[in-house]
Amino acid sequence: MKSYTLLLFAALMWCSSVTAQNRFVAVIKDADTKEVLTGASAIVRGTVIGNISDEHGIVTVENIPDGVQTVEFSCLGYESKRQTFSFPPAGSDTVEVWMESAVAELDEIVVSSTRSTRTIASIPTRIEFVGPEELDEKSTMKPGDIRMLLSESTGIQTQQTSPISANASIRIQGLDGRYTQILKDGMPLYSGAASGLGLLQIPPLDLRQVEIVKGSTSTLYGGGAIAGLVNLISKTPTDARELSFLLNGTSVLGLDISGFYAQKFRKTGLTLFASRNSNRPGDPAETGLSAIPKVERYTFNPRLFVYFSPKTRMDFGVNATFENRLGGDMQYLKGRGDSEHRYFERNKTERLSTQFSLEHKFSERSALNVRNSYNRFQRRITVPDYLFDGLQNGTFSEINYSFAGEKAEWVAGANLWTDHFSEKQDNAGAALRDYRQTTGGIFLQNMTRAADWLGIETGLRGDYVADYGFALLPRISALFEISQRWTSRVGGGLGYKTPTVFTEESERIQYRNVLPIDRHINRLERSYGVNADVNYRTSIADAITFSINQLFFYTYLNRPLMLIPLQDGSLQFQNIDGHTDTKGAETNMKIGYDDFKLFLGYTFTDAVVSEDGARHQNPLTPKHRINAVLMYEVEDRWRTGLEAYYNSRQQLTDGSFGRSYWVFGAMAEKIWEHMSVFINFENFTDTRQTRFGNIYTGHISRPVFNDIYAPLDGFVVNAGVKLRF
Repeated sequence: MKSYTLLLFAALMWCSSVTAQNRFVAVIKDADTKEVLTGASAIVRGTVIGNISDEHGIVTVENIPDGVQTVEFSCLGYESKRQTFSFPPAGSDTVEVWMESAVAELDEIVVSSTRSTRTIASIPTRIEFVGPEELDEKSTMKPGDIRMLLSESTGIQTQQTSPISANASIRIQGLDGRYTQILKDGMPLYSGAASGLGLLQIPPLDLRQVEIVKGSTSTLYGGGAIAGLVNLISKTPTDARELSFLLNGTSVLGLDISGFYAQKFRKTGLTLFASRNSNRPGDPAETGLSAIPKVERYTFNPRLFVYFSPKTRMDFGVNATFENRLGGDMQYLKGRGDSEHRYFERNKTERLSTQFSLEHKFSERSALNVRNSYNRFQRRITVPDYLFDGLQNGTFSEINYSFAGEKAEWVAGANLWTDHFSEKQDNAGAALRDYRQTTGGIFLQNMTRAADWLGIETGLRGDYVADYGFALLPRISALFEISQRWTSRVGGGLGYKTPTVFTEESERIQYRNVLPIDRHINRLERSYGVNADVNYRTSIADAITFSINQLFFYTYLNRPLMLIPLQDGSLQFQNIDGHTDTKGAETNMKIGYDDFKLFLGYTFTDAVVSEDGARHQNPLTPKHRINAVLMYEVEDRWRTGLEAYYNSRQQLTDGSFGRSYWVFGAMAEKIWEHMSVFINFENFTDTRQTRFGNIYTGHISRPVFNDIYAPLDGFVVNAGVKLRF
């Protein structure tokens, strides 16, 4: 009898458990696009009970026990999500589950170069963004300037113009440096005579982010942005105080000391940056000439913010830089010069600029902004038997109004540039390169969300350049959001550049024998350009992130300005009867796995100059460039990295070709809460152009330098400490 009772009890318990099983139905959707997700999984935690969503995004899970259960939802490319439900449920309604993209954090980046309130993911203009983490990383590799930061990007190269003083300019997509605008907080502080040393005199410690736009961007910023622009965005004060210091030393006896302070108070805010950068001269190849110049530079940059009300803000800043840069014969630099060891090149510069901005918001959607900058730049270049001594005074003023509606944003404004350059008569018989340039412009830009999948940005600008006439600059870009993973951007526009003697060609020869610009024979350089890209991003098994961007570009520059030798030995800039066109492609790939990140990039550039029916490659432009960076980073603890860069052979100005080469680097940083220590091995394979051949011809007392297409400084180790309070 007892056995029958036990069997009956077991049967009753089994029936009870069967009736206690529950059914759960949910529809899984993308939180941004509202599209249903196929193949998403729903699993009851602690069990093997689960199922996969069908083509309608519906997932049905059977046999869920009574009680409070946690269901975990996951899908390829999306963040996992957990929700808690009570069973049996109160009703039988289907539950909606919204999944967030695993790479959604990229959408929150806000840029300022387009004057838009939208995030980088929704702007039709293609913008490359360098954020605080990458800036912090690059500050450990090159604390004194931003050359490394820019040259490691696809499509960008820094071109050294002096082999003994290390002067350099930036090239984007195969076009010379004068076609790229370098801005500081949207203002042109590094143009004209000030452009030759701009890259070497901008430390990265006080930068919050860097925005790079490739291709014509003339609607908002006027002439000169034919190849693109680099906008350096400064840090601004917050309620939390920021105080940081950096101390760096190099194996070639370089020393960098810099500090930054920022804090916001009730009605005011302040940022303050100061640095001292120095180098001892070095000759790693023992050529007798310095590959690393003797440098001493001081930089001081205070900035005041005033918050009159929640709607009105003003800021005013001063940038001051003083530098003495000396290269040449090592015997001369050591104080043992004589009639044979007498060659040198001294660059002495003083840079003083101001920045002013006043913004008033009429509402959350509309604002008026008034901006002004003043730039005073004095430069003396001294070589044996020659002196270049010039002073540039430039101003930039702008007023603009912006309105952001639900579907469209508008920006309209006007600006005025003045540029006055005067030169001292220190060389007998030399023609002075004095000039005055005044440019006034008006612009209108619209950004419209034409559909959920389509954004369009259009712009129109008109500039009147004194002595050179009127330039009309239309531009259009479109963003196609094909899906959460696929996007594409297409854009193009017109551009122009005012004639100037301050180019890479004249910089290489210290402007010796270069005649002034003649408004009667010179004319504006005009261009048009187009670019298109496709971007794909996803995640795999919630552990691996993957993204790839493929860009295609083309720029046509009509009647470019070239330096032409005349019969009397002088050199004159002339608009050639021909054109320059650059075309190519950039591929960027990023792969992340746990604490590892791999960046791979490839650039193909075909830059051709056509003149009088003849065609030749634009000198010093590698057709193929590869960059690869592997980073291992444990947040707030460790950061290590390996880098490799390849440049294919380049055609030189004499028609010959240089050698292809690789450059490798490695770095490591140990991070604590208030301090980090770092070490960087730059070019540890000691790749140098001096290993491929001589860098000059003639006697060492009067050297004639060859083109510089590869590193000269060789293997350099730097190490230091960063302090944060």
